[in-house]
Amino acid sequence: MATLIPTLSTCLTKMTSGERRFAHRLEDTLEDDCLCWYDVPVGPYQLHPDFVVLHPRRGLLILEVKDWKLESIQDMTQTSVRLLTPQGLKRKPNPLEQARSNAHAVVNTLEKDEELVHQAGSRYQGNLVCPWGYGVVFSRITRQALRAKWGAIFEPQYVICQDEMPEAVDRALFQARLWDMFKYDFGQELTERQIDRIRWHLFPDIRITPKQLSFFDDFQPSRPQNTVAPNLMHVMDLQQERLARSLGEGHRVIHGAAGAGKTMILGYRCVHLARRYDKRILVLCFNVSLAAKLKQMIEDKRLSGRVDVYHFHGWCSYQLGRYHVSRPTPAPGEPYYDAMVQQVIDAVGRGQIPTGQYGAVLIDEGHDLEPEWLKLVALMVTPDTNALLLLYDSVQAIYGEKRRPRFSFASVGIQARGRTTILHLNYRNTTEILAVASEFAKEAFSPVAAASGPDLDSNAIVQPESAGRHGPVPELILLPSLLEEADYLATRLREMYQAGRPWNEMAIVYREKFIGEVLDERFRAAHIPIAWLQQSSATRFFHPHEPSIKIMTMHSSKGLEFPVVAIPGIGYMPNVNRNPQDEARLLYVAMTRAMDQLILTAHQDSAFAVRIRAACQRVSNTR
Repeated sequence: MATLIPTLSTCLTKMTSGERRFAHRLEDTLEDDCLCWYDVPVGPYQLHPDFVVLHPRRGLLILEVKDWKLESIQDMTQTSVRLLTPQGLKRKPNPLEQARSNAHAVVNTLEKDEELVHQAGSRYQGNLVCPWGYGVVFSRITRQALRAKWGAIFEPQYVICQDEMPEAVDRALFQARLWDMFKYDFGQELTERQIDRIRWHLFPDIRITPKQLSFFDDFQPSRPQNTVAPNLMHVMDLQQERLARSLGEGHRVIHGAAGAGKTMILGYRCVHLARRYDKRILVLCFNVSLAAKLKQMIEDKRLSGRVDVYHFHGWCSYQLGRYHVSRPTPAPGEPYYDAMVQQVIDAVGRGQIPTGQYGAVLIDEGHDLEPEWLKLVALMVTPDTNALLLLYDSVQAIYGEKRRPRFSFASVGIQARGRTTILHLNYRNTTEILAVASEFAKEAFSPVAAASGPDLDSNAIVQPESAGRHGPVPELILLPSLLEEADYLATRLREMYQAGRPWNEMAIVYREKFIGEVLDERFRAAHIPIAWLQQSSATRFFHPHEPSIKIMTMHSSKGLEFPVVAIPGIGYMPNVNRNPQDEARLLYVAMTRAMDQLILTAHQDSAFAVRIRAACQRVSNTR
């Protein structure tokens, strides 16, 4: 069964009857490794062919589908059609010429990539590595009728007609009609790398910039892109792309492991909805530094006029101010922020703060929000769109003194049953980093079987799986004192900088404030540029490209990622005054901020240091 992107169920309302029938035929008739895109903008000029079909062994097809009746075609030339419509006579492009023109534009783009053309010495030197073709589908015109009336314009090998559309027609005949649209056959299969490079060129909106914090790229549909792909490029995997393009109406939940691309999908969805809806879009998370990162990216994308980004308590404060609700006076011993949230809930209940304020609500790191907070936020989506997206990973729930109880999303007003997706593959970390982090923290997790059935509607744990990217095994370095840990890291990171690693690709993540202060003092003494990222409401912008090492708490690191991460002070963990299981989860989150290299230091053999050393050794022995 071929893969249709977006999924057929999310396309049905905008498809014509002929497009639906043709999509069914493609799905049911073609092999599992065949990819079919419906009405997805293509290439630097954002062309809109009806279907793009990519078959690893056959090649690339560009297709137009028309539901025209023969009697509606009043006149036709090689370039245009005069068509009788309910709105009167209209001049339209000849669909075969339209498909041909789109195909040539696509091929011209792909042939600029030297990895996608036959090299010198080949009989096909300079040609695309795969065959390509184009055609038109007439879902309501028989082959005989088309040949009798317009046979001079449509060569039979470029057309699929009503005759081939019924399910009763042999699949081999249907496939033969498709493959006849190719003029030649190279007899070789596209590699996965070549397929990804083709996708990189065809669909700029799924490109992933490999630099940190850049889940929004600089793609502008109105301006052609540089079409020369770098030697190493990244695109969403097929599951991510299909999910991103298939997020239809209603409430949606994505359960995703750390590094699975949840925030990237949120960014894609945010851009799509901001262009679609008139009402403002709300993006929420719990972590202040993650909110600052998201806010900066929204600013860079010039969407701030249509998208509001807040950390949850900042949004509650804004709601109280906007609707003139008095600030809370907490009871003795009651935290102010808890009282503020309750004040908002009460004001919504009595109608002082209105519901349905936003065209869509997107929640990142939703596992950090309490159930009653989620229930409040779900009320903020206008019933006109009912568009809510929740990203969730129970493994990374690190806030609060006790583990959050299991609950169903339906119980908090999130109606996503049947519209929940699981993302297991971790793309952020190397196999070695993920293996060490998972081995260290495995006792802190209570994994459930692959989420299914009832678990799809709950805050179930999803265990990450490595995407197979490799790098050095993480290190735990034992040193005589915390001061010497700081000096060691200063020397080590300076060596990386001198070897070509930019300062802004490195981060230091610590647990206790005094650890950060020691690192700050020693790095400044060594004239190494550092920038503090505070977990403070005063943090408005995040500047990932500033030439400095970022230094932050483990909580502040939530949602961020860096090629190199150093974690000092492991010997102080777990603190005797804190829950060891919660501390292990927190350290796991900090460790998984590292994309390529993870360095840990300690000057005493704490329980965590022993476990990490054993995990590093076990992973090293299995390489």
